[in-house]
Amino acid sequence: MDIDRLIDEVIGREGGYVDHPADRGGPTRWGVTQQVARAYGYAGDMRVLPRSTAAAIYKRRYWSDVRFDDVADRAPDLAGELFDAGINMGPERAAGFLQRALNVLNRGAVDYPDIVADGRIGPMTLHALDGYIEHRGRGEGLDVLLFAVRCLRGERYAEIIEANPSQEVFSYGWFARMVRAAA
Repeated sequence: MDIDRLIDEVIGREGGYVDHPADRGGPTRWGVTQQVARAYGYAGDMRVLPRSTAAAIYKRRYWSDVRFDDVADRAPDLAGELFDAGINMGPERAAGFLQRALNVLNRGAVDYPDIVADGRIGPMTLHALDGYIEHRGRGEGLDVLLFAVRCLRGERYAEIIEANPSQEVFSYGWFARMVRAAA
């Protein structure tokens, strides 16, 4: 999995500076929210956040810090989905989608033990992923796991919109993002 290519695609999709009044993330540039930029040491005006700073934040916060790079070693397409979902709704939520999907696909803990869906990828999650791949395979097996993660992601979008109708303005784009990732 080429994380630099994924980052280039995200930055291309997210574009430049945006400060949409309904966006709970507030001002963003290259898809990086002001809150995240500040957490990673950027103190400047979001309108001029350097692309290289955004790329470094993406690589750290949404890839290596949450161990999606370790998922990529086993299942590159799945890691790409988690990366994109993590950017859009938080890396812990994306990791939780993987954990929940692994739990419901383990045949009642026959193939591998259930794991805590805590949104943190660690040895137990990676062990479960390895067990899943061992029992279900890399072809259709990984396709099914990826589809399950996408279903959970789509359900989360619906929950967000139903809880706060002002977010409906983003619904088409959110779902289109998933369609593009699936293509």
